[in-house]
Amino acid sequence: MAAQPDLVTEPSGTSHGAVRGGPRLLLRLEGLALAAGAAAFYAHQGGSWWLFAALFLAPDTSFAAYLGGPRVGAVVYNAVHSTLAPAALLALGLLAGQPLVTAIATVWLAHVGVDRLAGYGLKYADGFGFTHLGRIGRAAA
Repeated sequence: MAAQPDLVTEPSGTSHGAVRGGPRLLLRLEGLALAAGAAAFYAHQGGSWWLFAALFLAPDTSFAAYLGGPRVGAVVYNAVHSTLAPAALLALGLLAGQPLVTAIATVWLAHVGVDRLAGYGLKYADGFGFTHLGRIGRAAA
């Protein structure tokens, strides 16, 4: 039986599966909807916009994981830039009645949405520029 790629990254050298055309546009528009919805929810909750600004780029500190190589970098980046963890944190914050936890999760979701809108998809192990939404960076041009 052939080895199956894992759920986070494909084996190095095989960045297949970048979405194109209409589905790519839909995924980017979903990013817009996520970012707008998260920002609207944040405003509805009465969160501090200073906190929003301070936390908005925090998920990008996951880039540092690329110091451990492209596979480690992709796994960490994908863990931080998927909606799973912030959605779970949001649910936890809402259920526990913790406004700060809710605010952090909402800003995190907004960040993920803006990244998707901008074309920054989940990464493959080939390197930072290989994403499910297509190539990014200098090599894409």
